Amino acid sequence: MIKATLASFLEWVQGIGPWGAVLFGAVYVPAAVLFVPGSLLTLGAGFVFGLAKGTVVASLGSTAGAAAAFVVARSLARDWVARRLARRPILTAIERAVEIEGVRIVLLTRLSPVLPFNLLNYAFGLTAVPFRPYVLASWIGMLPGTIMYVYLGSAAKSVAALLSGETPRSTVQPILFVLGLAATVAATVLVTRRARRALSEIVPPA
Repeated sequence: MIKATLASFLEWVQGIGPWGAVLFGAVYVPAAVLFVPGSLLTLGAGFVFGLAKGTVVASLGSTAGAAAAFVVARSLARDWVARRLARRPILTAIERAVEIEGVRIVLLTRLSPVLPFNLLNYAFGLTAVPFRPYVLASWIGMLPGTIMYVYLGSAAKSVAALLSGETPRSTVQPILFVLGLAATVAATVLVTRRARRALSEIVPPA
């Protein structure tokens, strides 16, 4: 259903001229709030707009979407988000680690390819991290992955091929994968360390 809707949207955006980029970027906001996979939109941005313009559209759009979900979690849906995070220990641990490490955790987790973009947006909304540093760290951390997905989208031969995952591989992918893996390890070490510290404060050693 999502892929079919996205295919129709991409074909429509291609035909509406300069306003297509503005509209495409704006769509990231409700998509992030509603848990639509951002990777599909980013691939689509590459297909429709090419590498350079697609990167700008996807980067600004995904950052705006991350900011919107953050605000929703911090204001309108705080209790609902807290219940969702309680089911995912890793996100709870990240929330605690941010209290100490701040934007460094935001940056590292954004570089990681294995941590869910949409859930992280909401998780950070429950922390004490300030809004502006959060947005800046998210933008910087998401940029390498954004460039990769936009590049893959720009190389797709058709919308059907794009949405089916038939995109050519490139030498950029292994480099960004290693970068993301290193960030994942660093974030995991920091999060685990802070979680253990928090646990030791609650339950002192015998």
